[in-house]
Amino acid sequence: QVQLVESGGGLVQAGGSLRLSCAASGRTFSTYTMGWFRQAPGLEREYVAAISWSGGSTYYADSVKGRFTISRDNAKNTVYLQMNSLKPEDTGVYYCAARNPGLRLASVKYDYWGQGTQVTVSS
Repeated sequence: QVQLVESGGGLVQAGGSLRLSCAASGRTFSTYTMGWFRQAPGLEREYVAAISWSGGSTYYADSVKGRFTISRDNAKNTVYLQMNSLKPEDTGVYYCAARNPGLRLASVKYDYWGQGTQVTVSS
């Protein structure tokens, strides 16, 4: 079992940057695949990025490639999402998620979810 708490959301102008953090409880964080999702009002949840337990492999949605970077610090039980060159269409609630390894990074199946943090990008 793991609990996830996101932080770092806020209001930013288009072209700006934000860094989201997701702090995880539990001693097995370093074994989990971690992912970020987002959901805009009226739209389905979108899979944004993922990182393997070691940090050696990453996945990005086409919509964020080249702008977002996912990373993790297993010593701090934390995963990050650095978001640069933000666009109004990046607006939404961003969720952190965790799962046991075994599935390919592009899989959207996750076992544990945070409560989300709001990101709003103004034009």
